[in-house]
Amino acid sequence: MNQLIIEQRHDGLLTLTMNRPDRRNALSADLLDALLEALEPAAGDHAVRAVLLRGAGGIFSVGGDVKAMADPNEWQGGLEELTDSLRRRARISELLHEMPKPTVAMIEKAAAGAGLSLALACDFRIAGATAKITTAFAKVALSGDFGGSYFLTKLVGSAKARELYMTSPVVTGEEAYSLGIVTRVVPDAELESVATAFARELAAGPTLTVGYIKKNINIAETQSLKELLDQESLHHSRCMATEDYQEATSAFLEKRPAAFTAR
Repeated sequence: MNQLIIEQRHDGLLTLTMNRPDRRNALSADLLDALLEALEPAAGDHAVRAVLLRGAGGIFSVGGDVKAMADPNEWQGGLEELTDSLRRRARISELLHEMPKPTVAMIEKAAAGAGLSLALACDFRIAGATAKITTAFAKVALSGDFGGSYFLTKLVGSAKARELYMTSPVVTGEEAYSLGIVTRVVPDAELESVATAFARELAAGPTLTVGYIKKNINIAETQSLKELLDQESLHHSRCMATEDYQEATSAFLEKRPAAFTAR
C-alpha cells in the first residue's frame, strides 16, 4: 500500500486513489507522474469503461505540495525546465477531460488548488456536504495550473471565476453545488457509496456512445456550429452502426434493461 497511486478495477470501473494521506494527498511531482502513468494507458484501454478519482485517508487533495515547492532545489532547472515539466504533468487534466469514457471525482473533505483543478477536469464531481473547496492559488501567490481557470470559467462564468480565483474563498460542498461547481452533493457518510455506485452505473453504460458525447461537447466549447454539426452527424451515424445501438433498441422494444458491450 505504499504506491502513490492505487489502482483498482471492478466491472469496467478503474478507481485511481491518490495515496499520500500523511500529506493530505498533496500533489508531489512523483505522485503526478504516477497519476499520469496510470491515466495514459487507461484512456485507450477498452476494458476501462469509467474512471473514478479519489484520495486516500478520507481526503481528496489539498493541491500542490507547497512545502516541496518552497525547496530551492525545485528551481535549479530554471524557468524553461520548470514550465516544460509542469506542462507535461498538466496532460493529466487533458486526459481526464478528453478520454472517450466518463471520469468522476469523489471530493471528500477538501479539494484545493491543483487538487480542485483535477476534480474540475473530470466529467462529474460528487462532493460531501461539508467538503472544503477552494482555488487557493492566490493565497500562495500563484496564478493557477492544471486547467482550473479554464474549467471553472466554463462552469460558473468569467465573473464568478475571477472572484473564486482572486479572493480564494473556501466554499462547502453544499455551496459548491449551488454555484454549479459540483455535480452532486451528498451527506459525508454517504459519499463513498454514492460516488462508487454512480461511477459503476456509468461503467455499465454505452461507453462508446459516451465517448462521442464527450467529443461533441468539447467541440461545442471551442468550435463553430457548422463544425459541431459536421461532427455530430458523423458521431451519431457511427453510434447507429454499433452493437450497443442494436442492443438498446431491442431492449427498449422488449421492455428490459440493456446490456452494453461495445468498446
